[in-house]
Amino acid sequence: MPTTEQTVAVTSGRRLAHPSVAEIRLETVLHALADPVRLTIVRELADGHADMACIAFDLPVSKSTTTHHFKVLREAGVIRQHYEGTSRMSRLREDDLEARFPGLLAAVLEGARRSARSPEPAA
Repeated sequence: MPTTEQTVAVTSGRRLAHPSVAEIRLETVLHALADPVRLTIVRELADGHADMACIAFDLPVSKSTTTHHFKVLREAGVIRQHYEGTSRMSRLREDDLEARFPGLLAAVLEGARRSARSPEPAA
């Protein structure tokens, strides 16, 4: 029986490629999470926004650059995307990342939250 995400992908006629859990590589995930814009996306998804349209994020970059950041996260296996009408919805793959790399996402998110709370060091 198809999942809701698979049903949405089939009914819209547009499918997006996602790596399986076994295909998610540590270096690819770390590269995706190393960018501040992508880390912002992941933090917002982790903070209780299960499915968010790409346009719902207030990012300091152009639309084409935003699209690139979402693609990097999707291809790394950090997020899953599907279409709802004309909107591309994003969801954090928390369970998949936890199964593949236990504790990694939680540690990165906690570090990002602490970094956001602390003032920048003097130069």
